[in-house]
Amino acid sequence: MYSAVRSILFRLSAERAHEWTLAALGLVPAAAGWFGPRVHASERLAQTVLGLSFPHPIGLAAGLDKNGIAIPAWYRMGFSFAEIGTVTPRPQPGNPKPRLFRLIEDEALINRMGFNNDGAHAVAKRLARARQAGTGGILGINIGKNKDTPNDVAHEDYRAALDELAPLADYVTINVSSPNTPGLRDLQSEAFILELLQAVEPIRARYRLPVWIKLAPDLPNDEIARIVRALAASPFREHLGLICTNTTIRRPPLSGPYRGEAGGLSGRPLAARSTEVVRIAARAAQGRMPIMASGGVFSPQDAYEKIRSGASLVQIYTALIYRGPAVVADLVRGLDALLARDGFRSIEDAVGVDVRD
Repeated sequence: MYSAVRSILFRLSAERAHEWTLAALGLVPAAAGWFGPRVHASERLAQTVLGLSFPHPIGLAAGLDKNGIAIPAWYRMGFSFAEIGTVTPRPQPGNPKPRLFRLIEDEALINRMGFNNDGAHAVAKRLARARQAGTGGILGINIGKNKDTPNDVAHEDYRAALDELAPLADYVTINVSSPNTPGLRDLQSEAFILELLQAVEPIRARYRLPVWIKLAPDLPNDEIARIVRALAASPFREHLGLICTNTTIRRPPLSGPYRGEAGGLSGRPLAARSTEVVRIAARAAQGRMPIMASGGVFSPQDAYEKIRSGASLVQIYTALIYRGPAVVADLVRGLDALLARDGFRSIEDAVGVDVRD
């Protein structure tokens, strides 16, 4: 059924199709369940990460629903958690259009959206309504700084966004790794991240929120390891996790007319590098912080590889565009079968098995 819908959506520009789909799912959340089987997760897939209980490890990555328009629909698709955003303190329109491109032959996307969102106050009001109605799963909120905020006062933006959104979140992600906000990736140093965590700690502690730091795949390997070691040794580590990774500005061989567009690349071409970053982070963390993998997950084997490399949780985005809602059930069912095949009684036993000494 989704293949027919996809053929219609893919005749539209990528962003127009995105907007129409979100609007439809927001108006009719039940439509999310029409395109795939119900998700049934065995006990083998359940785990607790940073104090939150996940029935299975598959979640929705940030970027698809920046403003929390279709939250109930994501849980109807079967995701155990959904991350909305990136949300900035003040509304901003993002970069000029066109800014989202399909690379169909590569099962990839390039985006240079630029944190287009309604702002923390408007998103908070929408989330409050969703919370009152009952969301049905774990909700993460990804926060960032406004484009016109200088880096030397960026912590004020993160603090302002968190102050507005924290009461509505189950966890928060700090985004310092998008390639589409000028200068943002300059904030990816252990010194700044630790200062930022200190700045938001009073708000985080008030709501007892887990915090995830989202890293770019384009950092040098030794820099990734250095950042992770610093965070794992910090006083924040007991409520801190890592998301590996954001989109990439690297360009492996690609196909199609949009392959030269500027922006962050996601989907299949990112898979190998994101898994490599998971392994680097897992070895540097040495079990002191959990990892959430994101990048190029289309099949149960893709998810399994990231789990064996050190990830406890796995997010998808681009696979949903190309495969439709049925991909969630496929991932959950297939991942359970792979764990059973290899004799794991719990997903926790498989996490990082390929990087253990």
